[in-house]
Amino acid sequence: MELVSAVILVALVEYIVFSGLVGRARGKYKVAAPAMTGHPDFERANRVHQNTLESLIVFIPAAWIFGLYVSARWAAALGVVFIVARVIYAIGYLRAAEKRGPGAGITGIVNIVLVVGALIGVVRALL
Repeated sequence: MELVSAVILVALVEYIVFSGLVGRARGKYKVAAPAMTGHPDFERANRVHQNTLESLIVFIPAAWIFGLYVSARWAAALGVVFIVARVIYAIGYLRAAEKRGPGAGITGIVNIVLVVGALIGVVRALL
């Protein structure tokens, strides 16, 4: 489970980096807190950050439970795919909102696999 923990920590570092992008965009485009709207480039950076948080809420417990009940190696591998997908999502979305699809899709697939796999693993352990 150490590998799963390491991957989750890297995902959290990625989230912190995305937070920094929002702060930088706030300054660059002069969007004073607590405003959540303003320049479109700020809004895209903010959405990358917020959507990543929304994805992490599913990813972290699902990866941990999947690792415990199915396979720690597969949970870590899927976690790496999640991290890469979030980078693809961020790069696409920061360029243009309509380019976020591939990263969002891969993120969704990883989270579905982790949740369904974790659910199956827990049910099997209960039976």
